[in-house]
Amino acid sequence: MNQTLEMYKAAGNEDFTKMVTEFAPYFQTIDPVFVDLRPGYAELAVVNQKKIHNHLGTVHAIAMCNAAELVAGMMTEVSIPADLRWIPVGMTVKYLAKAKTDLTVVARGEHLDWTKKGNTDVPVVITDTGGKEVFTAVITMNISSKK
Repeated sequence: MNQTLEMYKAAGNEDFTKMVTEFAPYFQTIDPVFVDLRPGYAELAVVNQKKIHNHLGTVHAIAMCNAAELVAGMMTEVSIPADLRWIPVGMTVKYLAKAKTDLTVVARGEHLDWTKKGNTDVPVVITDTGGKEVFTAVITMNISSKK
């Protein structure tokens, strides 16, 4: 089993999230919490709070980009073979509606070929508490051999 996935299963959602955000501190700015993590799927929750608001009082677009990159990265990490590594090289986003509630952030990659080197597009969808899509992203991950 992947070492990161083992760590997730051993630590649980909150402790795993804390470890990840200590390793990559910028993600702490949105106070995420992983809900699920497995090969081909990752989900996290982001609480709607003032510190991640824009001037309209809704969740800032860049806070959603931050959440999208985190969930796509961790899903990629637990999905690729042990001899490969990844790095995000691009992000295309669509802001579909004002994000006024807590958010659910999901990366789905069950259909992706995780053994293929090169660029892989990872889809991410963010929904509000009513299930409405407020944001979508495609995170392009460059997958290569470990050196």
